[in-house]
Amino acid sequence: MKRVVITGIGVVSALGNTAADFWESLSAGRSGIAPITKLDVSTMRFQNAAEVKNFNDNEHFDEKELLWLDPFSRYGIVAAREAVADSGIEFHKENTGVITGNCLGGKMTEDELFYKLYAEGKQRHQPVAIPRAMSNAVSSHVSMEFGLMGATFTTSTACSSANHAIGQAFWLVRQGTLDAAIAGGSEAPLCFGHLKAWESMRVVSPDTCRPFSKDRSGMILGEGAAMFVLEDSEKAEARGATIYAEIVGAGMSADAHHLTMPLATGAAKAMKMALKDGNLQPEQIGYVNAHGTATQANDPMETAAIRETFGTHTEKIAVSSTKSMHGHTLGAAGAIEMAATVLGMHNNLLPPNANFNEKDPECDLDIIANEARPAEIEAAISNSFAFGGLNAVLAFKNY
Repeated sequence: MKRVVITGIGVVSALGNTAADFWESLSAGRSGIAPITKLDVSTMRFQNAAEVKNFNDNEHFDEKELLWLDPFSRYGIVAAREAVADSGIEFHKENTGVITGNCLGGKMTEDELFYKLYAEGKQRHQPVAIPRAMSNAVSSHVSMEFGLMGATFTTSTACSSANHAIGQAFWLVRQGTLDAAIAGGSEAPLCFGHLKAWESMRVVSPDTCRPFSKDRSGMILGEGAAMFVLEDSEKAEARGATIYAEIVGAGMSADAHHLTMPLATGAAKAMKMALKDGNLQPEQIGYVNAHGTATQANDPMETAAIRETFGTHTEKIAVSSTKSMHGHTLGAAGAIEMAATVLGMHNNLLPPNANFNEKDPECDLDIIANEARPAEIEAAISNSFAFGGLNAVLAFKNY
């Protein structure tokens, strides 16, 4: 079995459009949540989201390329380019793959086309509609751009999509099927039809995201992407690459319980499996990047799952949900939160849980409230729990 390390990170998010800008905002506790500007939401119950800002399409793509690309693809491709440049890797193209996750695919493209069809009566779609909207667009475009011919595919498991994708990429590199992989997730959910669907669920906050705080009022939607280069540690060392962290384990489970109500035993099973897969003892974990949606259902459930997994060691684990700053990016959540986790480990500074006002007895964890916490930790996990009861957890060690 090979050891797998992270040598490249790329991020497009409400906190910045590079990994460096993302980390600078994240570590300072600055929230990217603000009033929605990309469309008129004046008739909705909520008006705030974590939008990608100052992203100039024309700086990254020419007009012909843009015809083929929904915003979720643009974010994912740009993040992948940054990760590859950051890594400095020269790919063995036959044995490098691209494995990505998203929940929705080209939802903005679909929303626009359906409006034209049903509201405006336009009967003809643009011929690139299907390629723009398909969920595997990012993995396909990235593989073509870099000429990568190894295993390439996309997972779609709601809010666990990116963690499932990264976990699969990790396993494929660890077992030697791939020499390296570009892995991550992307999402662009801020279109009218989709926001109306979330409005009907009544789980979106009218103001901001306060994970684990007693006064939490729901999630805040976000958009963006994060991508990583995963490779064999021996090859990374041989070429003198910067190694951010080692990815050592992945755990996946299903609640087999309910489509929207999460179950602590299922979440705990995924955490325990990630520890076992990474040959980690619970006492080695110093930080949990929580799924932490700030909904009434998730946060107490996740607290119970963490306590079931770590027992008395729970008191010594720092916990934060960075969704409090970059929003819930759905299928990209695991990737953006992996970036937060790995950069926190690399910089010995654990990212904060912003907007935390009041302790909740049902969420009795060591929350990193509002300010980043200096800490040198041996290992960390990052949680993703999805509608449908699908759980995916990644485990990391300092290298």
